[in-house]
Amino acid sequence: MAQKPTAKKSLGDDPRFAQAVQNYEAGLRSMQEHKFDKAKSHFQKVLASPSKELADRAAVHLNSCNQHSERATTQFKDPEEHFDYAISLMNVGDYVGTREHLEKLLKQVPKADYVLYGLAALDCLTGHVEDSLRHLDEAIRLKPALRFQARNDSDFQNLAEDPRFTELLYPDPGMDLAAEASDSETER
Repeated sequence: MAQKPTAKKSLGDDPRFAQAVQNYEAGLRSMQEHKFDKAKSHFQKVLASPSKELADRAAVHLNSCNQHSERATTQFKDPEEHFDYAISLMNVGDYVGTREHLEKLLKQVPKADYVLYGLAALDCLTGHVEDSLRHLDEAIRLKPALRFQARNDSDFQNLAEDPRFTELLYPDPGMDLAAEASDSETER
């Protein structure tokens, strides 16, 4: 003989608790995306939830968000350190933040080959093929050795089949000789 389940009200049946769980999960997602201000607003809503345990966890994450927000406003020692930070954002998928930092860097050091290379990689990852090719071309003109780095860089895999990309990375050696020959004929 099966027993009838007793009608017992749990936290899981409380709509305020369910909303708090949703806010908590949204806060965690925002944190993973490095959107700390957005995460903070979600965690602040959880603090008012009926679950003390969930509120305690949210408070810990809220503290972490506050620390990250403070760090984000910190000044960088030099452009290279700022670039490393931007690339770390790109590696975790925060392409909007990466673009903001790389564009800021490009204004500070407009002829920095590594910044142009970083923008080329970001443009490729975000589907901006024309911009990617343009930035990569500029970077290679400033530092030809980047051609070899780009050949093995998985960030450019979306361009692997594009003939313009291939031309950038594997220039025809005969074209360089022909250009030099025509330059020397003009000098005569």
